[in-house]
Amino acid sequence: MVHELSRNNSIFNQYISEIRDNGVQKDALRFRRNLERMGEIIAYEISKQLEYSPVITETPLGEAEGAVLKQQPVLSTILRAGLPLHTGMLNIFDKAQNAFVSAYRRHHKDNSFDIHIEYLSSPDLNGKVLILSDPMLATGSSMVLAYKALLSKGRPAHTHIVSLIASREGVEYVKANMPNNNYSLWLGAIDEELTAHAYIVPGLGDAGDLAFGEKL
Repeated sequence: MVHELSRNNSIFNQYISEIRDNGVQKDALRFRRNLERMGEIIAYEISKQLEYSPVITETPLGEAEGAVLKQQPVLSTILRAGLPLHTGMLNIFDKAQNAFVSAYRRHHKDNSFDIHIEYLSSPDLNGKVLILSDPMLATGSSMVLAYKALLSKGRPAHTHIVSLIASREGVEYVKANMPNNNYSLWLGAIDEELTAHAYIVPGLGDAGDLAFGEKL
């Protein structure tokens, strides 16, 4: 199932506009904070899909019926651009375990590139709910490779894939190449164009550089 949050009017759409805005982007702190706030919103939406158990809470004046998560999800992100988005979701799922994947593009002289996984840190994923995030879903290759790498740590019961800006091509790639159907896509907005250099248009540019500065 694909959830595209920008299709419904909410404050989320203001944050989408701000992270795209060339002027607002000059404030790296504001950019990171917006990614974080959007992570909080998406985490809240995902929380509606999870399972809960009833509890009785003792208050100073009596007892109150409530509900708590049956199982905490595992939050995973692709370094480095995914860190603010991941932080936002961790603000909501504050008891979650965490996993981190380092992926990079290895460019060739003909302007093509391959995606390589360099580092992976993860708890046991067997039977867990996995939330895998990256701000941009361009070709979709990094997301699929990151997910396949995480499978070395166990088989999640369900995976929620989160991106703020996605290309239509990237969405279709994920649909065609995920090794199973136990996943949901949570996207801020879907853009129709992907350039030959795998940049989303209109997109927002390089999320990692905007959040943390340009890299060599």
